[in-house]
Amino acid sequence: MSGRDRDAEGRARSARPRDGLGRPLPYGEPGVARQPEGVVRTPAETVAEAQRLLDAGMPFHAHEVFEDAWKSGPEAAAPLWRGLAQLAVGLTHAARGNAVGGARLLRRGAEGLAGPGAAGPAYGIDVPGLVRWARELALRVEGGQAVDAAAEAPRILPGDEPPAGEGG
Repeated sequence: MSGRDRDAEGRARSARPRDGLGRPLPYGEPGVARQPEGVVRTPAETVAEAQRLLDAGMPFHAHEVFEDAWKSGPEAAAPLWRGLAQLAVGLTHAARGNAVGGARLLRRGAEGLAGPGAAGPAYGIDVPGLVRWARELALRVEGGQAVDAAAEAPRILPGDEPPAGEGG
């Protein structure tokens, strides 16, 4: 027995608490509630929940929302949701101080959104704006800029302005 928490199918499911960026905390420490896995949402519900989490500085958790959409939605939309999940993970790594991994995932997500095969439904999502945001953030992260996940939260829908003094 490895001592790792496992689900009924044998997949690792750590019960260890995590912070807002998904980093494990010591057992017994208060953590951020984890996103339930396998939730089927409409595209609008996915975007709203992911934006709420991004605005709260929790891109790791937003990535899980996008991942659910990627796995449960139509195949034609998979590149969109996968690319958005990669952007959220890239922001997570950048905010954790992992410049190399953060920049790499931001670029991978941007290429997934803008590259060949990305012509599926966009659900009103500002794909060009997100691609620009990801590429610009990747450059800044590589240049040594520290990243605050909430302050760098992208706007998923065009014209979707953050509340005064929040997000970016």
